[in-house]
Amino acid sequence: MANLDQLAINTIRGLSMDAVQAAKSGHPGTPMALAPLGWLLYSKLMRHDPREPRWVGRDRFVLSCGHASMLQYSLLHLSGYDLSLDDIKAFRQWGSKTPGHPEVFHTPGVETTTGPLGQGISNAVGMAMAGRHLARRFGEELFDHRVWVIVSDGDLMEGVASEAASLAGHLKLGRLVVFWDDNEITIDGRTSLTFTEDVVGRFASYGWHTASVADGNDLGALEEAARQALEDPRPSFIRVKTIIGYPAPHKQDTPAAHGAPLGEEEIAATKVAMGWPAEPFYVPSELEEARAAILRRGAQARRRWEEKRSAWAEANPEAAAGLAAALSGELPPGWEEGLARFEPDPKGMATRASSGKVLMQIAAAVPNLVGGSADLAGSNKTKISDDCFRPEGEGVPPRYVYWGVREHAMGAAMNGMALHGGVVPFGATFLVFADYMRPAIRMAALMGLPTRYVFTHDSIGLGEDGPTHQPIETLASLRAIPGLTVLRPADANETREAWIAAMKCRGPAALVLTRQNVPTFDRAGMGAATGLHRGAYVLTDRGGSEPQVLVIASGSEVAIALDAAEILAAKGVATRVVSMPCWELFAAQPQAYRDEVLPPAVGARVVVEAGVRQGWERWVGDGGFVTLERFGASAPYETLYEKLGITAARVVEEAERLLC
Repeated sequence: MANLDQLAINTIRGLSMDAVQAAKSGHPGTPMALAPLGWLLYSKLMRHDPREPRWVGRDRFVLSCGHASMLQYSLLHLSGYDLSLDDIKAFRQWGSKTPGHPEVFHTPGVETTTGPLGQGISNAVGMAMAGRHLARRFGEELFDHRVWVIVSDGDLMEGVASEAASLAGHLKLGRLVVFWDDNEITIDGRTSLTFTEDVVGRFASYGWHTASVADGNDLGALEEAARQALEDPRPSFIRVKTIIGYPAPHKQDTPAAHGAPLGEEEIAATKVAMGWPAEPFYVPSELEEARAAILRRGAQARRRWEEKRSAWAEANPEAAAGLAAALSGELPPGWEEGLARFEPDPKGMATRASSGKVLMQIAAAVPNLVGGSADLAGSNKTKISDDCFRPEGEGVPPRYVYWGVREHAMGAAMNGMALHGGVVPFGATFLVFADYMRPAIRMAALMGLPTRYVFTHDSIGLGEDGPTHQPIETLASLRAIPGLTVLRPADANETREAWIAAMKCRGPAALVLTRQNVPTFDRAGMGAATGLHRGAYVLTDRGGSEPQVLVIASGSEVAIALDAAEILAAKGVATRVVSMPCWELFAAQPQAYRDEVLPPAVGARVVVEAGVRQGWERWVGDGGFVTLERFGASAPYETLYEKLGITAARVVEEAERLLC
């Protein structure tokens, strides 16, 4: 087998060089250096079945340094996944299965979309957390799989990786094994330019088991380090010293091997040094034996796991039904029945408070809802359970996560939890700190993951904390992310419907909620709160059913719109108030419905929202804008609304200007 191992390693190196050269772009050096480690993982260490890449009991592999994608594509092809040599030849081309960075749900065997450095290792932490929840709920004998990760220097420079690693060490996520490709090269030069810390010492301080392998080509040392990691109850961090671009004679150990093709001459010289045929994309026929062994081993492992699951299910039929439901991703029948309905109240409550009441009820009905807050549980109203993730040993299934002040890691780990399956993840913080989570939210939208975000303190309405905490531009920036559903409910009953909509959403959804109290509307003679599910709806027509002016608002400003409509109606101006809690849902409605809510003939349209106007032009054209184009200030929220002009009087002024 040793000869086959070397053949496979050389094949990976050859395919990586050739594919990048054919594409005229890519990263050949890291796949070449990591070929021994990658082959060891796929051929011996990982529990996986290439014929069933979504098998629940499999180990997960995360290539956090996604630019080294040709490593993973080569391994998938040689292991027997549905990835042909023609797919590899189409590397980075339109419509191929081999995009520049790995993409989940696109290439069989890829577990997450990686590319932005630091996200992959942080996804892996979330995968390990989801695995722990399922193991505690349904049994360690079923959920004893590992999460294997390869990270680069760049991953470890990004702050999100530090946050996630700190949490993983605290929680003692012992089924997580991370290999660091220590090649000392980045695009700009040697890592000594910027990165001289004791990385192994850093991970030791986080509470990880650590080890080092002096030569990334030493399969025996790599395997021994991995075996020791599997025996340690802590997460494991293994430094692997490699030479980028090895064995290219002139470009190895240089930045030139990192982010560009090696060039025909260097490839030819490298193949000579390897004793390898010059033929591009050469795969020795002898590797069929290695592929068959991997397929045989994977099928046996899966069969044993399925037999174990069948025996467990027969002995635990109720738990088995719960597991099937959790893994299906479908919500339990009747989960939304009995959710709180709120009585009219002019004083009302903050939508964060009504959200908290509804969330507790959802958590009681959906046992695989798992998540928490970034050190703001009391403010976000998201403490769904006392059964939290802890570093201690056995216990009840953990459902609540004390993320700590780690918004970056929270967002990325939530993605990993969703990718793992079996849980519905949520995370909470102040809306202004969504900016810390933005890369992970973007990745959730790109992957179409069912992540749920609770963002409270949504505007200048939070008051005295001042402009550093008043997210006047954040709402617009979230609405700019394709595939993210942003819900900003106006009152308690819209908040209930917003949670229902979010839970049913196939992709990520964000609830944007107030700190300050808002009225709970008397719906008699008004549009029902269920109108939220269509994104926007007619809340009321005042002064006549044929409106002269449309006043459109979301969230806490809907109450201001209603006050303005009363004033305008008293002046003889027929006014329609439209609550628009969700642009994305409204945009998805038939044109006829959108025209019914916003009649094209009515050109006088005023928006009122305590945020920047950006994007509202889509719905109102050059209409009136009662919005903010400056940062806030520190003062009671009532003062801020008055001083910054987010008032019914300003809405009336804008409406009258448009009607002149």
